[in-house]
Amino acid sequence: MGSTSAENHGTEGVGRRDLIKRSAALGLISVPTMSFLSACASSGGDDSGDKAKAGKKTAKNPLAVNDTAGMEFVLFDGGFGKEYAEDAVKIYEKNFPKASVKFSATQKIQSTLQPRFNQGTPPDLIDNSGAEQMDMGVLAGKNQLTDLTPLLDAPSYDDPGKKVRDTLRPGIVEMGRLDGEKVWILYYAYTVYGVWYSQKALDSLDEQYPETWDQMLAVCEKAKKKGMAGWTYAGKYPYYLPFSLYPMIGKVGGREVLDAIDNLEPNAWKHPAVKACFDAYYELYKKGYVLKGTPGLDHIQSQTAWAEGKALFIPNGSWVENESANVIPEDFDLAVSAPTGIDSSDKMPFGTIWASGGEPFIIPAKAKNAAGGMEQLRIMLSEASSKNFTGKVKSLTAYNGGTDGVTLTPGLKSGVAALDKAGENVVNPRMQDWYVQLQKEKIGVSGLGEMMAGRLTPAEAIKKIQAFADETANDDSIKHYKHQ
Repeated sequence: MGSTSAENHGTEGVGRRDLIKRSAALGLISVPTMSFLSACASSGGDDSGDKAKAGKKTAKNPLAVNDTAGMEFVLFDGGFGKEYAEDAVKIYEKNFPKASVKFSATQKIQSTLQPRFNQGTPPDLIDNSGAEQMDMGVLAGKNQLTDLTPLLDAPSYDDPGKKVRDTLRPGIVEMGRLDGEKVWILYYAYTVYGVWYSQKALDSLDEQYPETWDQMLAVCEKAKKKGMAGWTYAGKYPYYLPFSLYPMIGKVGGREVLDAIDNLEPNAWKHPAVKACFDAYYELYKKGYVLKGTPGLDHIQSQTAWAEGKALFIPNGSWVENESANVIPEDFDLAVSAPTGIDSSDKMPFGTIWASGGEPFIIPAKAKNAAGGMEQLRIMLSEASSKNFTGKVKSLTAYNGGTDGVTLTPGLKSGVAALDKAGENVVNPRMQDWYVQLQKEKIGVSGLGEMMAGRLTPAEAIKKIQAFADETANDDSIKHYKHQ
């Protein structure tokens, strides 16, 4: 069920961390969204014409917000806190002094908003995140969401010559689509996935970050001689491994290999690039470069061992800086790199990285003031609001910029540099928000987890994962998605 995409998009710690704690035992969260959404769909709600009338469209009010209409905004109250949103609400209130804004924050998104969807009286803007996130595929399928295309086509807050969509980071618009061209979701945070390490530890080995797999093995061998493992990872939740493995597969075989995997195409996992990358990771296990005991560690334990210098590399997302702040030493010099490739025959250049949106904002179809909700998002996608968010919560936003003049933490600075290096070579595998159970329990735990613990060979892991993917593809009870 797509109800965990907040976690999976690493909403940089927000929904993700809450979710992981609650779902740790299962590796999956099942939120009873279907029944309530079916109920909302059948109840029909109240269409008694109480929607706000359009206001006057001007250069400063391109979405024609009614300047006297109320606007209600419900935020997920997670690791990002609520200050960034409250600050953006103040700007809305300043721009529309006659409008009353009702702002609230809750961790219980679904149980708070379910009755209101049933009654046809939802808020105007929702940050649909956390363990109680509503299933967006179901919401969109039941015509419960507003298409955000008018927001994307509106002039950006800072530069009327640029549309909002032209100010966003790669992949944000595409991620908001589920089927077809309509955009239902605006992901506000931006996560960089990759291989995280201490630059200080790498310097102590007198090494650069390895660009080819032979170099990777040489660096791990050097680390091993100094009593340090090359790698560790969240062994209990091996769906962390794809944070570096998927972009590596894309680098080696090209984006189309990842697209085929996402599209559940027959034999997608049997592509030579997948085999080359599985073989490479298995070699880390075979040569003893993985920290002993890793398969038994959870995400916190593996990150702690890594922060203590027991292992050099860890696959993770940019929330790790905030999540491990209490264990990362001050002189650690946290850095992230795009994954190491195989060799010069790889289809994409070194620097190819996975980065994508998190923290999904939606506007209900029955919002009384949808234009107001869109305007609030337009304000949040300004340079000032983006900088405010980044400065306060150590995370990038969907706005492509917003870091000038902000003091960046080491990990964030490294993430920005990695994105600059990647340029257009940013991949965005969708498996983890399209097919949560397949990604976590089957590919992650039963496939990669077993292989990295030495209980499956790469060939066996691939065969097993392909069978799981085929099973999902042939299951009519699961909604299927395709890259457009």
